[in-house]
Amino acid sequence: MTLSLIQFRAADGARGVAALSGDGQAHVVPGATSVVALARAALAAGQTLAQAVAAAGVGETIDPASVELLAPIDHEDTAHLLMTGTGLTHLGSAEGRDKMHRAAKENPEPTDSMKMFLMGVEGGKPAAGAVGAQPEWFYKGDGSQLVAPGQPIRSPAFALDAGEEPEIAGIYLIDADGTPVRLGFALANEFSDHVTERGNYLWLAHSKLREAALGPELLVGDLPADVRGASRIIRDGETIWEKPFLSGEANMSHTIANLEHHHFKYGLFRRPGDIHVHFFGTATLSFSDGVRTEPGDVFEIEAAPFRLPVRNPIAIAKEESITVKSL
Repeated sequence: MTLSLIQFRAADGARGVAALSGDGQAHVVPGATSVVALARAALAAGQTLAQAVAAAGVGETIDPASVELLAPIDHEDTAHLLMTGTGLTHLGSAEGRDKMHRAAKENPEPTDSMKMFLMGVEGGKPAAGAVGAQPEWFYKGDGSQLVAPGQPIRSPAFALDAGEEPEIAGIYLIDADGTPVRLGFALANEFSDHVTERGNYLWLAHSKLREAALGPELLVGDLPADVRGASRIIRDGETIWEKPFLSGEANMSHTIANLEHHHFKYGLFRRPGDIHVHFFGTATLSFSDGVRTEPGDVFEIEAAPFRLPVRNPIAIAKEESITVKSL
């Protein structure tokens, strides 16, 4: 049976962890106040996360709609949660990116985006024990950029676009010996500024420095090879755009193991105690269909086997005046 965990805050302010059941109810995991604490205890006891949940027993039943749902992972110190990702990893994902970048050049030769995508198609799924092609990689921010379920996802005042990216994210805890330990997977919205990226592909790094949202649910264990769902934008209660969302290795040009290798091969990403949220890429964008979002629009992403969707409204952050002081 699929095991999914949620983090929540009860009416009295107390935090807890619950396991989702097939009927949509959730059973509290006794003694657990956070997923990361539960994972640390499992590592110390030599257990898997699923074994730790089973060993804790079954607590009271709660309705997820009756509590405040939190992101499925967090860290006591937001600086020790890192959000990163890869792009051009899904079959068909190069089309939108290539279209954006080709508009700025007349040369019929493949764009750098298409070349990167083809590297993945040709070498992103290496044989066991071999190292595959290196994917695109980007940094999104630390834990302060992680938006809770249902909360507004804020676009900076200087941004040129506020666009969704429906994805799957891997969730990792770095063990005391520096070993990355995958806790599970989350449904995600890797929010980006596609107009800035289109202006110059070297601005990709700028376009990715944005907030991001995870669905409330941590899927423990392996990700199905074929993940299918839908991504939509809702405006004033009406769906103005909707498109199928595909992920899982059957729909990717890289294996998850290859993407993990090329992230964690860097020693600075194996610092004991850190949490990593690593986005695996997408092939579905409303921006590619000419949609321009507005403040108040709601992003909604759903995909089985996740039972709970990612759902966040768009907001615009307050404009800030930045002054650098000299000592």
